[in-house]
Amino acid sequence: MPSRRVLIFGGTGEARELADLLTADGFEVTTALAGVTSQPSLPRGAVHSGRFGGADGIARYAKAENFSLLIDATHPFAARISANVAAAAGDLGLPCWRLERAAWQAEESDQWTEVADFAEAAAAVPVAARVFLTIGHRGLEPFFDRSDLSGLIRVIEEPKITLPTGWQLIRSRPPHALVDELDLMDQNHISVLVSKNAGGSATYTKLVAARQREIKVVMIRRPIKAPMTTFHSATELLAKLKQ
Repeated sequence: MPSRRVLIFGGTGEARELADLLTADGFEVTTALAGVTSQPSLPRGAVHSGRFGGADGIARYAKAENFSLLIDATHPFAARISANVAAAAGDLGLPCWRLERAAWQAEESDQWTEVADFAEAAAAVPVAARVFLTIGHRGLEPFFDRSDLSGLIRVIEEPKITLPTGWQLIRSRPPHALVDELDLMDQNHISVLVSKNAGGSATYTKLVAARQREIKVVMIRRPIKAPMTTFHSATELLAKLKQ
């Protein structure tokens, strides 16, 4: 590689881990954060906060800063930024790798219904269900449009929407202990868990709790992204880079 300057598009635990590892190994790392999450956990190295203005903005910044590698380590559902990163790398002729945690897989005893988006997820929830929504602060409207539903919404950032009667908001950052997930579902009589297939270990306990309580799960599939060299762990990516 012509330089050891790496631009990571982050916002995930994997991105922070990678920035820490690369910095410790002597790479010059900048992590780009979209600025969506308030008080984010910051990685080692430099940080660029805020949007670039699409693929063209990313390309201008990467060229001006002489980066030799772009790494998309954003959330598995951050399809737009992933597309912009891939397009910018293509325009500049730079290598672009992806660091993305592996998707969750249903086990034999799980009761999953897999869907494509928020609207399909809301339609798949049984009538008069008590729902545990763990999809973030966006995409809530299709569930609120159904007056027969009620339940809990767990988010990191508070949604910019008024909650209808029957819904309760919980602001919490992962990880969540299994015993707490079981208590939460029991105390609120949850009958359906709705989740995006984010993968990873930080929020996996909710799926274990649903399995133990025989609760139905509506799982939103990941969006399809541009194909590129992909790693599922920061250590795996660093080993490849050092080759």
